[in-house]
Amino acid sequence: MDNKWDVVIVGGGLAGYVAANYLAKAGMSILIIEKDKKVGGRARTDKINQQFFNLGPHAFYTKGNAAPILQELGIELHGKSPKLNGLLIDNRVEYTAPFTPLGVLTTGLFSWKERMDWLNILWKIKSMKIENLSEQTFQQWVQEIAQSKNVQKLLLILGRLSTYCHAPEKVSARVIVAHLKMVLGGVLYIDKGWQTIIDQLHNKSVTSGVQIQTGVRVNEFKMTEKNFRLSLSTEEELTCNYVLSTTGPRELMKMLGDNITQAQLDFFTQVIPVKGASLDVALTQLPKPNRLFAMEVTEPFYYSVHSNAAILSENENTVVLHVFKYLHPDDNINGKLLKNELEQFLEKIQPGWQNYKVSSRFMPTITVNQRLPQIGEDHKLQCSKLAMSGLYLAGDWTSPHSILSEGAIISAKQAAEEIIEKEQRLYCAN
Repeated sequence: MDNKWDVVIVGGGLAGYVAANYLAKAGMSILIIEKDKKVGGRARTDKINQQFFNLGPHAFYTKGNAAPILQELGIELHGKSPKLNGLLIDNRVEYTAPFTPLGVLTTGLFSWKERMDWLNILWKIKSMKIENLSEQTFQQWVQEIAQSKNVQKLLLILGRLSTYCHAPEKVSARVIVAHLKMVLGGVLYIDKGWQTIIDQLHNKSVTSGVQIQTGVRVNEFKMTEKNFRLSLSTEEELTCNYVLSTTGPRELMKMLGDNITQAQLDFFTQVIPVKGASLDVALTQLPKPNRLFAMEVTEPFYYSVHSNAAILSENENTVVLHVFKYLHPDDNINGKLLKNELEQFLEKIQPGWQNYKVSSRFMPTITVNQRLPQIGEDHKLQCSKLAMSGLYLAGDWTSPHSILSEGAIISAKQAAEEIIEKEQRLYCAN
């Protein structure tokens, strides 16, 4: 491994690879350092007994801001959009989900007035200016826009479904509603999982000359008069002109060491991750084949059969589904209890599912996003980015108004463009 680079990117996930592709196009020498032995981060897909398991349920916004960026890089997305019909369960009572015109007309969850209110709110969301929501929590916005308790409950469900965030009293309405707008534009389940996106980005970056080092951790980086010096877990040292960190805030704090500023320390220590518990399951068949999607009304549970829209098994007859619990930041994590809750929720929808099980995987605490988006974080985030010249941040937590893959991909392109622009200014100055 060479010891001098234009840019060292810390983290080989979506953000790292998107940035690497843009930087390599500009003719810069790029090294990606990934602490795990396998690249992909939370976009990784594990192949288990011929099944393609994402790390929990994943959906790609077809009308989001990330889609044109991947298209610009030549990344192809293969898959289908899931059907919008399904169930809502409230105290063991099942209702048709009002996510389609027929569902709105037939659901027993709403009165006729509530049906009209629901349709009116969905229309408002599509045309809403999210800039006006900067000072509201999502819960405040829901209570303001909807008078009916049933409509409020459904908006909270959609908020969880769109962002995995289960803290409406804490999260920014601007961020959640922005993602609601994207979800209403449709989502895509990806054939053979999100690893196919990573693999395409990886292959294009390698072809462009990007180097990737896996199984190596950056212990610390320091800025000298002219460049950065990085010390690695292999006891090697590297130098580079720029560092692009795509890690989470806590890992970044460790790498900064004594070089961390007070603004960074204050902000990073306050960042709350978004977590969830997932049960990923492959079955030979569904006991109740028509039940493809369900959510609890008052409890934060989700169920969806992703293989109904995407190829997720080498056996075309195998069904791949996800059961998920959205975790509140204040929840006490009990793995055994969580697993039992998820299995019981699945039993409620697909009774006898255990008799058809091919394989399953339980993950009690997935970090879905590194930052729970809260009011007033825009300025703090900007201050933390500007604290050290030559250090750039990208990832699902670094975009003020986007999270998840949207935040990761958008921030990666932005960081790459800022580095390229700075290099061009230095070149012209010389």
